[in-house]
Amino acid sequence: MVETSPRTRDVPEQERSHTTRSGIPLQHVYRDDDLVGFDPVAELGAPGAYPFTRGVYPSMYRGRLWTMRQFAGYGTPRETNERFRVLTERGQTGLSVAFDMPTLMGFDSDDPRAEGEVGRCGVAADSLDDIETLFDGIPLDEVTVSMTINGPAPWLFACYLVAAERQGVAWSSLAGTLQTDIFKEYTAQKEWLFPPRPHLRLIGDLMAFCAERVPRYHPLSVSGYHIREAGSTAAQELAFTLADGFAYVELGLQRGLSIDAFAPQLSFFFDAHIDFFEEIAKFRAARRIWARWLRDRYGAVDPAAQRLRFHTQTAGVSLTAQQPMNNVARTAVEALAAVLGGTQSLHTNALDEVLALPTEQAATLALRTQQVIAYETGVPDVVDPLGGSYYVEWLTDRIEGLAEALFARIGELGEGSMLEGVLHGVEGGWFVQEIAEAAFQEQRRFERGDLIQVGVNAFTGSEDQPLEVLEIPMATEHAQRGAVERTRNERDAATARTALASLVAAARDPDADLMVPLIDCARARCTEGEVTEALQSVFGPWRETPAF
Repeated sequence: MVETSPRTRDVPEQERSHTTRSGIPLQHVYRDDDLVGFDPVAELGAPGAYPFTRGVYPSMYRGRLWTMRQFAGYGTPRETNERFRVLTERGQTGLSVAFDMPTLMGFDSDDPRAEGEVGRCGVAADSLDDIETLFDGIPLDEVTVSMTINGPAPWLFACYLVAAERQGVAWSSLAGTLQTDIFKEYTAQKEWLFPPRPHLRLIGDLMAFCAERVPRYHPLSVSGYHIREAGSTAAQELAFTLADGFAYVELGLQRGLSIDAFAPQLSFFFDAHIDFFEEIAKFRAARRIWARWLRDRYGAVDPAAQRLRFHTQTAGVSLTAQQPMNNVARTAVEALAAVLGGTQSLHTNALDEVLALPTEQAATLALRTQQVIAYETGVPDVVDPLGGSYYVEWLTDRIEGLAEALFARIGELGEGSMLEGVLHGVEGGWFVQEIAEAAFQEQRRFERGDLIQVGVNAFTGSEDQPLEVLEIPMATEHAQRGAVERTRNERDAATARTALASLVAAARDPDADLMVPLIDCARARCTEGEVTEALQSVFGPWRETPAF
């Protein structure tokens, strides 16, 4: 009698739950009968063709690799400009600007509310002078520029336009992405300047302006990243993000814009979390849902208007302060999921971002992670290589179904309108409650040991080696405060007052466009705090509905 080897005999399954990170129950194996009714022609199609499940372009990365971005921004505009130059010299193909908290909140650097935060989590930007310094020596018609800014997005974009103008660059040649998505601020990140409806007015003006005058620039990047980082499941991230996208589509249609003209200017921003296959399925489902809704509900005929193009960032929330070198492995896995999911651009988090803004060395290693995937693994050589996998197709369908159920609920809130449904969900705190419950359930799984985080609740034996982290000295804040003061002293004060008064007058007129007076304020070297206060004098502040 031959004894069965431990390598070949069946071993009982471990006594723990087998689910995705988001809690979707999983079988131990998937077969063809798990895809009953699956029609590959209808549900997959070819890459670059409706419903775009397999990718938005026929050749995908065989034609052109994804844009490699690194989130950069710290300290003063001059310091960040120097980092930009380093990254572009090392092969980065797009700039992604991180702004500090005062800038995100509409404060000037010398505002008392900004004390201690200037230049800490991004670059300080108070006026046109700072934006010009930020892009000094960087030809804005040769690089794509992504700006992670939401509440003050139209204002920062106005400064960017004037900076390009002063470089002699035509607005029509500018390319990149402005985040702008205010809905996710109310549901996740909590950085807004005004109530929801005035913010939507600004966004509508920005969309119309770009459609006419800056056609290569994406004025709105609908962001699921922050929704996921706040604790949502993958299906919630997908559903809430696409629902926001549908709401902005309806906003554009209300403005009289052609769906085939403005929809191609919308882009998306997703999180690549640590559950490898769930993330790939999420990205594939996102393309299919967007194409179907844009074609069947909103009447988009042009394939470019049906394509969902997106940027991805690896999951900041998956990084750990404990054993931080493990973050290199996490980021590599998440980046690979984004590539296999068909992203158009990618930011890889640095191993030290859980502790501080990345050092130059850590940022370079994060970029090299993308370059290894691009040039050494062979992954870009085949489009959608996991397409047709029983598991991946089942999971794509499952996440799509969960998302559609959430769309139905949002539609009920808005009595058929996704725009009103999202607004009611924001104003009533529904989104916040849904995300909070998902985060609570994930934390319970972590505490039970159903979710393992290496170095945190398992495999904790090794001692951490101290990391050198980037420190922003208080001298940076003092320097930026001085820069704001110089701007106010050197500009033509009467011109600045006139520009701000014109902006207030336009805000009071519900039919007036706000982009032109914002650009005039930029040319007049008004500061962000002045512009915010001018608009708040008309729009008022916003206090969210508490959710418990």
